Order: sequence, then structure tokens, then C-alpha cells
Amino acid sequence: MSRYLLRRLLIAIPSLLGISVVLFTVLALAPGDPFEELATNPNVPAEVRANLRVKFGLDDPVAVRYVRWFSAMMQGDWGFSFASRIDVDTLILQRLPVTLFVIGSSQLLALLIALPVGVYAATRPYSLFDQIANTLAFIGFSLPTFFTGILFILFFSIYLDWLPFVYRADISATGWRWYWEHLRQAIMPIAVLGLFQGASWTRYVRSAVLDVIRLDYVTTARAKGLGERVVVVKHVVRNALIPVVTLVALQMPAIFGGAIVTEQIFRVPGIGSLLISAILANDTPVIMAVTFVFSCLVILCNLLADMLYGWLDPRISYR
Repeated sequence: MSRYLLRRLLIAIPSLLGISVVLFTVLALAPGDPFEELATNPNVPAEVRANLRVKFGLDDPVAVRYVRWFSAMMQGDWGFSFASRIDVDTLILQRLPVTLFVIGSSQLLALLIALPVGVYAATRPYSLFDQIANTLAFIGFSLPTFFTGILFILFFSIYLDWLPFVYRADISATGWRWYWEHLRQAIMPIAVLGLFQGASWTRYVRSAVLDVIRLDYVTTARAKGLGERVVVVKHVVRNALIPVVTLVALQMPAIFGGAIVTEQIFRVPGIGSLLISAILANDTPVIMAVTFVFSCLVILCNLLADMLYGWLDPRISYR
């Protein structure tokens, strides 16, 4: 397995390299200037603006700028934010834990919804429970996250006054109160993302279980006298999860994209809101670093999916 993992990591390196080339080229050729604010500021002399452009190499060819940026990034220097006036890696490290907590918790919530509901609905097809689950699933993934986010704010924050609708990083409480306040303000963004993904994954889990439960080896397991719960859990669900794992890995870019929208709605101080702020300020180093981090996270999730295949189905060998 270690050789397989090493081989997958070696494949990921050229993928990340190609992504970085495309991202850097598109951002370098995009209209706009990071020093546009300085150019319109009469208090900044022209020679100062020229010296800053020379210092950051903004007038160099794109290929030269890319090589310089990539070499610096490999050495741990991710650049300097023109808008925030601090290092890019410091900005990302401040925001990344919040994003990973919200996205990770929401995906865990989605799995806790999709697996039991999808499996139970598939074992009782066309029953009342199956029809209700399908209806709620269709409604869940038909509504965009920005719409359900606004509904949650109106109902739980304004009407009931149960939860805060603005995510605050500067909570003054200490001890358990500090953790409780962070949890309260994270409930709605986690629920919005988790319910959306859970509704989509419920349909796929149901379809995958229905495909597997009709196979001959499942009938053989029942004929051997195994209980229905053992047949479903050990023989059906485990093999049905293989296409679901593939789906989850392929949907990771959409998950991070939905997280960006959700962070804007609830003012979550994650890297998604950092990316939007950087785009509005034309802060190229931050945009490049954040998009590259998103790419690394997507490739990492696909690598984890490849690792899960062998655990779910022993017939899949790491060769």
C-alpha cells in the first residue's frame, strides 16, 4: 500500500504543477492592477509606485514571474498581501482552521443523514418512508445554499432569536462558554452545507444499495441463513459505498464552492471569504494562494477516496 500511496503522490505533483501554471497565467493576464489604488492616490509619488512595481516584479514577463513565485512558494514564502499588508501564509493559517471545521463538520452531518436514510429507503423501496425521503431529498438539493441560509437566518436568528447569524472570531468568553459560543454560531452554516450535501448523497446511496441488493451473492448470503441486518451491513452497504465514495471525491470542488457562498452569508472568517475579499481588492498573491490551497485539498480528498476503495472492497488491490 505504501508503494501505491507513493505512486499516487507522484501523480499528484504534475497535476498540482499544471493547476498552478493555469491559475497563475489566467490571473496574470486578467485585467486590473494590484496597485490601482496607489495609482489613483495623489499622495503617492510616481517614483514610489514604480519602485514597488519593480520590487514585486509586476512588469516582468509572465513566465519569469511564475518561476519566481513557484520557487518562493516551495521555500515557504507564499508572497505578500497588497491589501492586508501581511504575509499570505499568515492570512491563510488564520482562516484555514475555521473553513476546515465548517466543511468537515458539514460533510460528517451529510454522511450521518445520507447513509441511514438512503440504506433504509433502499431496503424498503416505494414504501411511505421511501417516498417521504425521496421528496425531502429532491427539495433539499434543489434549493441553493444561499436561499436556505437566508431562510435559516430569518427563522432561527430573527424570528426565534436562538442562534447568531454573524460568525464572530473575537469572542470574549472563556472556558466552556467560549466553545459553546463558537458552536452556536457554527450550527447554521454547518447545517446549510450538511443538509444540502446529505440530500444529494441520500439519492446516490439509495440507488447504489438498490443495485447491490439484487445481486446473486446477496441472495446466497440470505440462503445461508444470515440475518437481514448482517446481510445489509456486511455484504450490501460495504460494496454499495464504492460509487458513493467516488461521488463524494468528485463533488469536492462543488463542496468548497458552496462553502465560499455560505461563508459570505454568515460572515464566516474562512478562506472562502478571504478569497472573495482578495478578488474584490485584486490582491493577486492571496487569490493565487487560496485557489492553490483549494486545489491541494481537492486532490487530497481524491487520494483519500482511492485509499478507501481497498478497505471497502478487498478485491481492489493497491498495485
